Amino acid sequence: MASFNKFNCFVLDVANALHDMKTGTAQVYRIYLTNTAPVATNTVYNTPADLATANGYTAGGVSVGTVTGAQTSGTFKFTGGSDPVWTASGGSIGPFQYAVLYNFTSPTKPLIGWWDYGTAITLTNGNTFTVDIDQTNGILTIT
Repeated sequence: MASFNKFNCFVLDVANALHDMKTGTAQVYRIYLTNTAPVATNTVYNTPADLATANGYTAGGVSVGTVTGAQTSGTFKFTGGSDPVWTASGGSIGPFQYAVLYNFTSPTKPLIGWWDYGTAITLTNGNTFTVDIDQTNGILTIT
């Protein structure tokens, strides 16, 4: 399983109230695919560049569904409601190596973090790729 890495801007964006990660929030969080290596200093959607819309992939990514966020004993855990899934149709999707989480609702579309799958992936027609969101430990924790 790919590990989650956060962008540096996420910490300041939380302090500036750009993210409302509580359960029942109206904010939408999405994951998009890229073959451009993210760097911790990236700050907004499409840096690194999103894949183009084609063959079952839509630029902008897929929602993680209804988010849950709660604090227990001083640790906040953020979890998405569903695993984003893409299925190649009519051709291939990719290549891509990274899945990037961002806040779609905020006007600046700030980045949160990314998963590195270790090697470039190309989905051929009919094949599916799923970002497996850890429903037990969450996407991320803040302590």
